[in-house]
Amino acid sequence: MLTDLHILTKSELIERLSAEQKTAQSHLEQVADLQKKLAHKEQTLERKLARKDQIIAQLQRMLFGQKRERFAGDPAQGSLPFEQEPLSEQEHEQHHQKTITYVRKKQSRPNHKGRLPLPDHLPVEEIEIYPQGDLSQMVCIGKEVTEELEMTPARFYIKRYIRYKYAAKDFRSDGVHIGELPERVIDKGIPGAGLLAGILVDKYVDHLPLYRQRQRFLRENIPIAQTTLDGWAAQAMDRLEILYNHLLDQTKARGYLQVDESRIKVLESPKKGACHQGWYWVYHSPIEKTVLFDYHPTRGAPAPKRILDEFTGYLQSDGYSVYEEIGRRKDVVHLGCWAHARREFERALENDRERAEKAMNWIQDLYAVERQARDKGLCPQGRKELRLARSLPIINELGGWIKSQIAQVLPKSQIGKAMAYSAKRWDALSGYLYDGVLEIDNNLVENTIRPLALGRKNYLFTGSHKGAQRAAMVYSLLGTCKLHGVNPTQWLTHVLANILQTKYNDVPSLYPQNFTDKQSVG
Repeated sequence: MLTDLHILTKSELIERLSAEQKTAQSHLEQVADLQKKLAHKEQTLERKLARKDQIIAQLQRMLFGQKRERFAGDPAQGSLPFEQEPLSEQEHEQHHQKTITYVRKKQSRPNHKGRLPLPDHLPVEEIEIYPQGDLSQMVCIGKEVTEELEMTPARFYIKRYIRYKYAAKDFRSDGVHIGELPERVIDKGIPGAGLLAGILVDKYVDHLPLYRQRQRFLRENIPIAQTTLDGWAAQAMDRLEILYNHLLDQTKARGYLQVDESRIKVLESPKKGACHQGWYWVYHSPIEKTVLFDYHPTRGAPAPKRILDEFTGYLQSDGYSVYEEIGRRKDVVHLGCWAHARREFERALENDRERAEKAMNWIQDLYAVERQARDKGLCPQGRKELRLARSLPIINELGGWIKSQIAQVLPKSQIGKAMAYSAKRWDALSGYLYDGVLEIDNNLVENTIRPLALGRKNYLFTGSHKGAQRAAMVYSLLGTCKLHGVNPTQWLTHVLANILQTKYNDVPSLYPQNFTDKQSVG
């Protein structure tokens, strides 16, 4: 048996050991590679989980958090070609050692004298009440007056035009004369200007769909078919088209516009059983206080062309790429929105609270300057000077801080996205310092869109693309009424009753800003 045993030589032993070492080394490298991959997967999983937690926190804040954007702080509190010395690091730390907290304070009303008096312009129905019993041996020594505000449902009535006919006594000359019937909003139709105005205001101001308005007619025993009511509304809106076209032409010529867009579902769609996603493009002129809604089937770059293709001046918007492309034109100065920049940092509170709070404090200081300008009632030049003195150093300091911090955060983290949003648009965000008539944010145009958002929850969609554009006309004109504090029902009644007799060049006289209550009809 021993004759079969092979005795390894020294060289063979060394060779075998070397092979086994190589195999062991290969296994170790494989294990290290697997551990490295596992660690990378764990880090990726942790980032995904952190991102999901952040999204959940944002959704919870949207559902259950406060809806207002202002936060409590010190109310006293890219670069432009204006340069000032930034605050020292020590001054900066002292200035921004504050915590963002959300506080709801009860509004105090000093010297409150009780209930406000009832309006003087309302009609009064007097009801006299005497004591019961025999008053023949008594004398009245005074009276006590108690008032209450009362109402009756909308009063429908019939306006009957009776036109008398006259003819010559000898029946031989001049023919027959008859009183001329006033121009009517709908030729041979039964609705008057006031009724049509009420229908449009109920739908586009008070967000009451037409089918619900029909129920109100039925309660008053006025049978009107749904298709008839739809037709009335459509024809009344068509009467406003000439006024809308004048507003559109004037909006193109504005030197400062704020712009935003909002979606609307349209029943007319090439896909069977599906609604088309259309868009309202909204243009607000802060100086003239006008607003223009323009419907377009898409949100792409061609949509704003008919308004902004020849636009020159200041264009203020959010960070949507279509606006940024327009802002690169030589004759356009693109302005950013600090409210959008702040929202990005607000979303980062759960991700990096320290950095997010620091940025939000600086932005809060910028808005404190705006409040100071409003409280003092400063003219545009005064507001510009105040901004250069107070806001410019804050902007320079915030910009320097973002530049130093952006390399230290993960680009895909929420705080990284917030910093990148502001850094990319720094010149646009700082641009409002150029002129005192410019606004710090785009909130004014967003406010004009809110009625659309409320109405959309009630009527859900429009029937056709043409119907969506008709609605854009009404939203534009009634939105301008709101900006000028004009009663929309009175204004619209006046316009519908007079627009057919108004000469083309005199159409701008019908704008809400030119309307007075004395012009109201019927």
